[in-house]
Amino acid sequence: MTDNHGGDQRGGVPSRQRKRFPGISSRAYEHPADRSALVALRKLTGFDTVFKALSGLLPERSLRLLYLSDSVRVSDAQFSHLHDMLRDACYILDLDKVPPMYVTQNPVPNAMCVGLDEPVIVLTTGLVELLDEEEMRAVVGHEVGHALSGHAVYRTVLLFLTNVALKVAWIPLGNVAVTAIVTALREWFRKSELSADRAGLLVGQDLHASMRGLMKLAGGNHLHEMNVDAFLAQADEYEKAGDLRDSVLKILNVLPRSHPFTTVRAAELKKWSESRDHQRLMDGHYPKRSEDKDTSVTDSFRESAGHYAQTVRDSKDPLVKLVGDIAGGAGDLAGDLGGRLRTVFGGGAAKDRGEEGGKSGSGQDSAE
Repeated sequence: MTDNHGGDQRGGVPSRQRKRFPGISSRAYEHPADRSALVALRKLTGFDTVFKALSGLLPERSLRLLYLSDSVRVSDAQFSHLHDMLRDACYILDLDKVPPMYVTQNPVPNAMCVGLDEPVIVLTTGLVELLDEEEMRAVVGHEVGHALSGHAVYRTVLLFLTNVALKVAWIPLGNVAVTAIVTALREWFRKSELSADRAGLLVGQDLHASMRGLMKLAGGNHLHEMNVDAFLAQADEYEKAGDLRDSVLKILNVLPRSHPFTTVRAAELKKWSESRDHQRLMDGHYPKRSEDKDTSVTDSFRESAGHYAQTVRDSKDPLVKLVGDIAGGAGDLAGDLGGRLRTVFGGGAAKDRGEEGGKSGSGQDSAE
């Protein structure tokens, strides 16, 4: 392979040149909320080892046998064009071991990356039949991004922990605690999907193809009836969402989902593609995998908090704006109150006392 590797290998000539990212760390494309969680988990020494030892309690081995026996394993002999895409994606993101990939009969368009010992990528026939080559390349890159980030491991582990927690839900307040855990996990899952969308763009290096793929997931194979600008306008309209009632309904709608809504994913990906971070990455300036062990958990959480604060400031959603205004007002009120208290009990009070003493001009004790 060469650095110009990419595209359709069946004719022996790449369809076009694509940049490669040697040694790239998944931190380069991870959403801030996803990145902070992963950095914290990676810092827990032995975390992976302990739960991989518990893999016998998980249906992973059974799942692998199921795909091997009742799905089609992608190779040079079967779905060779998908195999080429998979190798290209691993080459571009510098993933040493190419994960096994299967195509399984299912009319619902879907793809996933699962596994503890090693990631396995699964594509449904509904997805394979829906997408063209460049759209599928972005999806394969998306799943390879999951593998590089370690999402397959952490997702499986955290789902296992959730299942354990569900078994003790009979404990008083257990349901409340479990609901909180599940809600938090789903929020992370949704952010990890935004990370993987970015990885898909790095592999495909074709924003229009990524947009088309997301549009097809929303509206089927009717691109001649759809328009990217109009699709993105839907995301903007969704975010603005009328009044507070709509904001609450949006929260309730998204809570049970493992993926963000498709229009939101498209808007988020387009925004990232136009960012300075993406441009620097494409220019070859990105964090390296060899530096991951030195990553600061505190810095990652600070960046995540900063991202959420900026999201609140920029949001057009009525509820989020209200929360931001309340928080801002509380901050102003606290600042104003703090200033008044400092004036009364601090230097301001001393200054006032000094001025009063100066006005007396008699040198008498201020106790008078």
